[in-house]
Amino acid sequence: MTTRTEDGRFATTEGTLHVSKPFRSRSTKKLRAMITFEPRKTHFDTTNEASGTNEFRGFFTLFWMSLFLFTLQTYISSVEANGYALSFAFATMFSRHAVTLALSDLLLVSITILCVPYAKAISKGWISYYWTGAIIQHLFQTCVLLITVTWTFHRQWPWVQSGFLTLHSFVMIMKMYSYISVNGYLQSISKRSIDVLAELNGVTARVGGLEQALCDATSKRAQAQAASRSAETPLADGTSTPMETSTPDAEGVLMKSYTDVKTAATLRQRLAAVSSSSDENTKPERGAVNGSGRGSDEIEVACVLSYHPDELVAGLAKEFLDLDSELVSTGPEQVRWPDNVTYRNFVVYQLIPTLVYELEYPRTDKIRPMYIFEKTVAFMGSFALLYTVAECFIIPLTPTPDQSFFRSLLDLALPFMIAFLLLFYIIFECICNAFAELSYFADRLFYEDWWNSTSWEEFSRKWNKPVHTFLLRHVYASTRASYGVSRTTAMFLTFFLSAMAHELVMAIVTKKIRMYLFLMQLVQIPLILVSRAPVIQRNKLMGNVVFWLGLYAGFPLLCVAYVAY
Repeated sequence: MTTRTEDGRFATTEGTLHVSKPFRSRSTKKLRAMITFEPRKTHFDTTNEASGTNEFRGFFTLFWMSLFLFTLQTYISSVEANGYALSFAFATMFSRHAVTLALSDLLLVSITILCVPYAKAISKGWISYYWTGAIIQHLFQTCVLLITVTWTFHRQWPWVQSGFLTLHSFVMIMKMYSYISVNGYLQSISKRSIDVLAELNGVTARVGGLEQALCDATSKRAQAQAASRSAETPLADGTSTPMETSTPDAEGVLMKSYTDVKTAATLRQRLAAVSSSSDENTKPERGAVNGSGRGSDEIEVACVLSYHPDELVAGLAKEFLDLDSELVSTGPEQVRWPDNVTYRNFVVYQLIPTLVYELEYPRTDKIRPMYIFEKTVAFMGSFALLYTVAECFIIPLTPTPDQSFFRSLLDLALPFMIAFLLLFYIIFECICNAFAELSYFADRLFYEDWWNSTSWEEFSRKWNKPVHTFLLRHVYASTRASYGVSRTTAMFLTFFLSAMAHELVMAIVTKKIRMYLFLMQLVQIPLILVSRAPVIQRNKLMGNVVFWLGLYAGFPLLCVAYVAY
């Protein structure tokens, strides 16, 4: 049970959760608001109240009990036939070069710290992100990927080690890209807000000066308040409800009222220095771009001028407020760019299981040791089951060219499906939740109910939320906003990039370039378009059956194709 507190937080039995609200800028029309963070829990989390009351919760218990009995039966049969439960040949293979792999991964993670001084250079205006900074960023990330791929081939690692380092390099590259691109975008917003502020100063000079503009805006505000009071509706008992003294604008941002003479005089005195140097605007511009922070003077004046009777003055003031609001987080900490560009902030971001950077995330108040213990035990148990399935039912049935193609598919379909479910649970339920707990991260919706998917589009949106949110913001939405392409074109480019990344992983793991996975992912695009037909969308059961048939056939099909052919 959660209750909202007065400061906008959520009090729960496990602590207080902080909510970061989404924001869509009216002036920039950015699609960053498509990604929001709020306190949520995964479906299979034992602390999720909704899952605890689900009528199918008993099937979750049945699944694990069945796997345990199946594994126990496998061990007993192996002991009777071979004299041992497991041969651990697979363990010997993937534990090879463990020290070298650990050091390589440590170096990969350590390199990402270079993002902080680079972001500092961007925030101080030494590097303009669009487009010099963006080009440098892409070149650096390309070098990281090429070095990682070359190193895995040079070491001649088995497929487990090669696949792990390659996938982790993709994770680090996506984290670095989001961190730098968000800070670079905020640099452009800061520059634009400075230009709007300079234009606002020039316009106020043409309407009688700043002091006169403040007086006119204050008078207009007082008239609006008087009109609101006169329109009050009396209640049944003869009382009336007073109107709020702060009225939301079109974006829902509360504008402050400065109707008293003392406050207005203070504002005029504060803005005297600002307006005296507004002819060149060099000092305010340099201060904002170099990260010295924006003072409250400009914001307070813009709040007042947003009620000016002149539409141009009011419009520029509101645009400045819109731009400035993008530089501040909407959470309780009110983090302002570039105060977020610190080593501590970056390290916390690296620990948080998300691939999308934000100035502030919803947080929890404490770390629960028993929760960490629960996820650790779940990880170890699930990994033991996964290892048993891989060693006993997948590796012995590795297909060869002389074997029957369809018999190989039939033999591997169920083991691969069980392995996929266990791997999904390990990554998104155990590992992600454990890191979220350690980093006080409250938004733990790492997946949705993908098992109810009726199309591959729905599956791609739900089964891996961290990667989906990254592609949605930094590929799909960015492509549409920057190049004005259609939804279908943006979706194709997103799938194309994802397919290339998956094919690269398969090429590194199998040491073959076959493009099977690449083609299978691109085939999903016309299937997605077909699945949008009303006749198909109405038949949810048929769509879910087709989805599961495709998933059952996909894993063994890829294994047979890459291994045997």
